[in-house]
Amino acid sequence: MQVWDIFWIFFMLTAIAPMIKQKILEASRLKQMQKIERKRGSRVIALVHRQETMSILGFPVLRYIDIHDSEEIIRAIKLTDPDVPIDIILHTPGGLVLASEQIASAINRHKAKKTVFIPHYAMSGGTLIALAADEIVMDENAVLGPVDPQIGEYPAVSILKIPEMKDKNEIEDKTLILADIAKKAISQVKNSVTNLLKDNIGEEKARGIAEVLTSGKWTHDYPIHCEEAKELGLNISCDMPVEIYQFMNLFPQPTQKHSGVSYIPLPYKGKG
Repeated sequence: MQVWDIFWIFFMLTAIAPMIKQKILEASRLKQMQKIERKRGSRVIALVHRQETMSILGFPVLRYIDIHDSEEIIRAIKLTDPDVPIDIILHTPGGLVLASEQIASAINRHKAKKTVFIPHYAMSGGTLIALAADEIVMDENAVLGPVDPQIGEYPAVSILKIPEMKDKNEIEDKTLILADIAKKAISQVKNSVTNLLKDNIGEEKARGIAEVLTSGKWTHDYPIHCEEAKELGLNISCDMPVEIYQFMNLFPQPTQKHSGVSYIPLPYKGKG
């Protein structure tokens, strides 16, 4: 066998190995989802955005909520009997408002109980999806985020302040147009949040929460922890089932060859 043949065999094995590993991971995820479904008597739908090494070059694939996600989740909900509870495992930095609102609306319309599990974070559009559930279960260190709309790279609320700070004759037409769009965007998201919450907590309380989450009180990446989310008036539980953590372990995030975090991966218990 020539050196060139050995090289090609090595190349092919190196190219195929990540695909095999990915298929094994996918099978393990399905098995864990079935385990959760049997225990809770529900349909489990996972929306998990991680960076996974998908090629021999090892580049990370960045993910966020997009139209493909909304199509898949809506399809999964349509395949679920109205009387079957739905559990959503949610881990995402956010994404497109349109896709997030479509997912949230589909969850909200499902008749049986809807529970969203957030083991780590569900920011922006992820928070909007979580608000559609009857109950949100968060790890005590997990976070939600504000849902104030962003116009391009700037918060809509901040754009609205420009006409208040300067004479209109000194402001470019483009900025005035952006301010008009920002006003509409804030109103639209506020109404969406209110509509998602009002059936569970009443319209007045829903409008109050919608105002806080869309008002620009915080920066867009502000972390709303479990206890603070409770104080807002959301139906929150901080008791995360261990099966959800086990499921998340099947979504590796190898952003570098060796993790900067080291520990013995076993539970440690006190003497008592």
